Amino acid sequence: MSEKTKFHLDESVDPDIAVALIKYGIDVTTAKTENLLGQSDEVQFAFCCQQQRVLITQDSDFLIIASQDFQHPGIVYYQPGTRSIGEIIRGVILIYEALSPDEMYGSVEYI
Repeated sequence: MSEKTKFHLDESVDPDIAVALIKYGIDVTTAKTENLLGQSDEVQFAFCCQQQRVLITQDSDFLIIASQDFQHPGIVYYQPGTRSIGEIIRGVILIYEALSPDEMYGSVEYI
């Protein structure tokens, strides 16, 4: 069986998204579960790199960080207020099912 992508939700992402993804069987951490609430974007990004987790965020600052550092496990980005929780969940599940960690590495997927 091939390796599956793991995810991390920063604190800007609705926690109900994590609940749904976990129920689907996806390995997900959150800023809250990892005691990262209130930490800087750089700390969140470093956690994702260390743990090899794709970051799910609506914070465009991470797009700037990713453009300066291509050595990261990947980012899933959605613009605030443009997607329902269900659309975000379906988008992440699609990425989970379609892309391996190697395929996500250094990339940004927009949903």
